[in-house]
Amino acid sequence: MSRRVLLVDDDREVREALGQTLELADLDPILAGSFIEAKDHMSARFDGVIVTDIRMPGRDGFHLLDHARTLDADLPVILLTGEGDIPTAVEAMGRGAYDFLEKPCAPKDLLAAVGKALKDRAEVLEARRYRLQLESGDAAARMIFGTSKLSEDMRQRLRVVARASAEVLVVGEVGSGTFKLAEVIHLLSSAAKYPFVKRAAAGLTVEALDEALDAASPGSLYLDDVAALPPATQFALLDRLEAGGATRVLAGTTRDLEEEVAEGRFSADLFYRLDLMRVRIPSLRERPEDIPEMFHRYVAQACEQANLPMPDITPEVLSRLMAQDWPGNTRALMNAAMRFAMGLSDGQEETGLGLAEQLARVEKSLLADALRRSGGQATEAARALRLPRKTFYDKLARHGIRAEDYRGE
Repeated sequence: MSRRVLLVDDDREVREALGQTLELADLDPILAGSFIEAKDHMSARFDGVIVTDIRMPGRDGFHLLDHARTLDADLPVILLTGEGDIPTAVEAMGRGAYDFLEKPCAPKDLLAAVGKALKDRAEVLEARRYRLQLESGDAAARMIFGTSKLSEDMRQRLRVVARASAEVLVVGEVGSGTFKLAEVIHLLSSAAKYPFVKRAAAGLTVEALDEALDAASPGSLYLDDVAALPPATQFALLDRLEAGGATRVLAGTTRDLEEEVAEGRFSADLFYRLDLMRVRIPSLRERPEDIPEMFHRYVAQACEQANLPMPDITPEVLSRLMAQDWPGNTRALMNAAMRFAMGLSDGQEETGLGLAEQLARVEKSLLADALRRSGGQATEAARALRLPRKTFYDKLARHGIRAEDYRGE
């Protein structure tokens, strides 16, 4: 959140005294002695708040207010009024001023008004950025949040995969959002105007499979938890895929399909057919830097749906969220955001991790990052971490990491 405050007052002593008050509160004041000086700092992109005296020679606070509203009707302007000017200030409020304070202004009153205005300004600009993203970006930009390299790489891979007509295997942990990624692939593809049909694989009969393929044609069919597909339906799906058809099949799984094949629970032929193209969703613990943006968006969405005011999300809250393991991934974060928006949580949930567990998490993250950078080449990753190969492989086994999962990312 910005901390900039454009402070306008023709009285140098008052201006400097108020500026010092703002600086002591760790804010970033920009001091101006007139409308002309202030105008150079004002624009629709200004991310702070304007505090101005009403009575100034030449163009006064009203002119400044009017100019601010022509730039951006949501740009907050707080008016400072001398004793006896209250009716004038009330009139200015009707013309769009954010608030007014009577001079001499108590520091606590000034800081309270400025703090609230800065928060509201940040929310307005964030909402605009979000709307712009929705209106101008493709499905990957609109629906996949996060600014980390992992998230950007995933968005780019989705765009590449979507251009092909082959089947896609979407792999991710529980709650990571395999369905959403499948939907993004469909929306980015040439079949976006055609149906996107979702079916749970568990208990899906051959007849229901055929009905779903027909309903989706010539669009996309998403099979959720494809590892649970009954044996007879597995063979029927393979047969339909081998025969060709207008429907593209996207399969999601939170299980290790290669292990399912090894245990005889899933058809090897079907696995290799579905695994023509693979998209892996990184877990939240692999990209904690994405959590602040995602949490802000989910809280804002929850507040909009429930018609609630946006609560203050402090850096302390975000730090605690980033420290958590999030075994439920995106779904768990969305639930936490909903509770926070409704005031059922203050964001202070304990991580539940001791020192040893936290160190293990850090080690696992470093191992995964080294494999990612090396494209799944274990020898190169071990060398980058300056670990003997045996030690490196022992650590991979201890954390349940498979180097092959990072190939082709």
